[in-house]
Amino acid sequence: QVQLVESGGGLVQPGGSLRLSCAASGSIFIINDMNWFRQAPGKQREWVASISPVGTTDYADSVKGRFTISKDNAKSTVYLQMNSLKPEDMAVYYCCSGVCGQGTQVTVSS
Repeated sequence: QVQLVESGGGLVQPGGSLRLSCAASGSIFIINDMNWFRQAPGKQREWVASISPVGTTDYADSVKGRFTISKDNAKSTVYLQMNSLKPEDMAVYYCCSGVCGQGTQVTVSS
């Protein structure tokens, strides 16, 4: 069974940066798209970014130009580099590919 484990969340000031990691069991992202979603309190979960098995990326308009998704096949890890963070980016971030991990909290506050 696929397991996804996110890490890297934390508290950052507006304008700051964080890099989230998602460690995957097996070689799931060699086969499937890998996605980052986020869910803020009281809001529905929303898609943030995705990367295909061949490395094609796509982003939600709200993060385009600020976030970068990447992967390291040798490490079985997907990353989400988040720059110029805004208070509205504060949420629990989930790595998903058919299943989702447990999430990692990102707090953007001064």
